Amino acid sequence: MKVLTVNGSPHLHGCTDRALREVEATLNGLGIDTVRVNVGNKEIRGCIACNYCREHGKCVFNDIVNDTAPVFAEVDGVVFGSPVYYANASGQLRSFLDRLFYSTMSTVNKTMKVGAAVVSSRRAGSTTAFDEINKYFTISAMPVVSSTYWNEVHGFVAEDVEKDLEGLQTMRNLGRNMAFLIKAINAIKADIPTQERGSFTSFHTE
Repeated sequence: MKVLTVNGSPHLHGCTDRALREVEATLNGLGIDTVRVNVGNKEIRGCIACNYCREHGKCVFNDIVNDTAPVFAEVDGVVFGSPVYYANASGQLRSFLDRLFYSTMSTVNKTMKVGAAVVSSRRAGSTTAFDEINKYFTISAMPVVSSTYWNEVHGFVAEDVEKDLEGLQTMRNLGRNMAFLIKAINAIKADIPTQERGSFTSFHTE
């Protein structure tokens, strides 16, 4: 069993990384492997709605999105972490997620892969960024993993997060809850429900 963790911060050893490391350590201690991808320090184009992926099974921009897609396909869960800028997730992470989820719509079965958002902020704006990331899961039949508080830590630099004892506790509880859900879903994998995909409401008339 494996979880993909994605760091959307340009600071590879900053607050978001510190939060993710707490989740990863907890998962590893419970027998869940983790693999990390850093996207916050990459140049990532936004989706241009060209639908190249519909014909070719991958995004037209051959970058870290296409590199990550095979990993996304094989893992049992994902944790997407972001710093909070202007009450939103980082631009790199949003572009990454837009293209990853759209380009793998027909190639990666996301049903019952568990997902968690992790955010870090100095002060405020964290819950809107948290909601923003969670919407990728709720449109993809992915159970959202919760904790004992919103999945966030506070600080300006990584050392500040060490003082946020409740935030680190929240990350550990998140890791425990994620491990439990992954193991429970794997135990009844044969019963995972089939998703209906036939209807597509459109009010366009020609």
